[in-house]
Amino acid sequence: MSLRTRLLAAFAYVLVLVIVALEVPLILNVSRRVDAEVKAQAAAQAQLVAASAAAELEDEDGRRLGRIAREAARESGGRVIVVGRDGRLVADSAGLESGSYRNRPEIAAALDGRIAQGRRFSDTLGESLLYTAVPVVIGSDIGGAVRVTQSVDAIDRRVRRDVSGLIGIGAIALALGLGFAWVLAGTLARPLQRLASAARRVEAGDLEARAEPEGSTEHREVAHAFNDMTERLGQVLEAQRQFVANASHQLRTPLTGLRLRLESASLKAGPELADELEAAEREVERLARLLTALLTLAREGDRPTVHASVSVREAAEQARERWLDRAGRSGHRLLVDCRDDVAARASDEDLAIVLDNLIENALHYSDDGAVTVECGRDAGEVYVAVLDEGPGLEPGEEQGVFDRFARGSGGRRSPGTGLGLALVATLARRWGGSARIVNRPDGGARAEVRLPLATRPLQSPNRDLDEALPGRV
Repeated sequence: MSLRTRLLAAFAYVLVLVIVALEVPLILNVSRRVDAEVKAQAAAQAQLVAASAAAELEDEDGRRLGRIAREAARESGGRVIVVGRDGRLVADSAGLESGSYRNRPEIAAALDGRIAQGRRFSDTLGESLLYTAVPVVIGSDIGGAVRVTQSVDAIDRRVRRDVSGLIGIGAIALALGLGFAWVLAGTLARPLQRLASAARRVEAGDLEARAEPEGSTEHREVAHAFNDMTERLGQVLEAQRQFVANASHQLRTPLTGLRLRLESASLKAGPELADELEAAEREVERLARLLTALLTLAREGDRPTVHASVSVREAAEQARERWLDRAGRSGHRLLVDCRDDVAARASDEDLAIVLDNLIENALHYSDDGAVTVECGRDAGEVYVAVLDEGPGLEPGEEQGVFDRFARGSGGRRSPGTGLGLALVATLARRWGGSARIVNRPDGGARAEVRLPLATRPLQSPNRDLDEALPGRV
């Protein structure tokens, strides 16, 4: 989960808690207020009808009471009835002409001089009703009662409308808060994203990449520290490159001179001394190979050429030509099996070093038989593999043989430097690839290097034709 998403989730959590903490009591208060207002209005309406009915209860035909009840019913949106002191119906806004309501609890309470108000479910109407019953006072006596009944659906609709409005306000506040949080989280995460982008460019070899100091004070401090570290790293790597270049030049010259002197001395010496001089010459050659491997490993952090590409088939054929005589002297058959001519993202020199080390290992680790160089394309990558018919690897040695100066069980008898496979793995990683070695099912080992597929097309042997073709550079 990204930092921006985490911050947004945290803001959302706090906003929801605040909105809920504010709106739940407010919704409850609104519900109670609406209920209290409706009850107060119903009680006032009933009191008004009772006051009007006090002077009309003596009306024998009850016409005026009926008119009062109907007008009150229209205003309250419910049903209004007026009963005498005996509980019998005197007037009804619904048009009923007779009936006794003495057994109704609210009517009985009103005839006793009390105001009764509450809710009950009407089986006849199939809905909940709010009833309000008040006594009709004539002088000091109770002359009857007035009851007003209203459907609570209207009350509930009003409550729901008010609650929906509050929820809508909360949703708008949440949306605005999340929008602000998204912008704020972006301002906090954007400097870190750009810093990560600069770090990836440095990791890819662009030591000139720098992070832009922006954002908060802490962000700027991190950016300045990263830039200082990158500058120091660039200085260290530049010093290393200069050392490697100087060491390569300064050490190769005396080694070459020493080898020439040993060759000259072996020609002039006798048979016994010639053998010793020849052994010394082999040691000098081994020292030169060790020096080359160490200098190559020292350049592990060098930035590769972006558009470098090499034909793996041509590289395999050239490696076969270089090692054909050596393979013949040791009784090996050196074969190349490259069905597809594909381009790998690597330099000619690095791929040649990889093939030389893999072929040399194969020749060392197998007494005789075939050593085959395979190459091709698989799943968007280019692979180059060297197969031998030797003893293979012991269980658990597949990764350890790529360590520097490591020797597999089958290679302890060979006079190598122990850097061959480490050099192969280093060069593969330089170009974004990988290296591995596994045992073959039918005996022997398979050492394989996988490299990225080159994006640039291979050049044909006719360079004039390449330059004339569209899209070729």
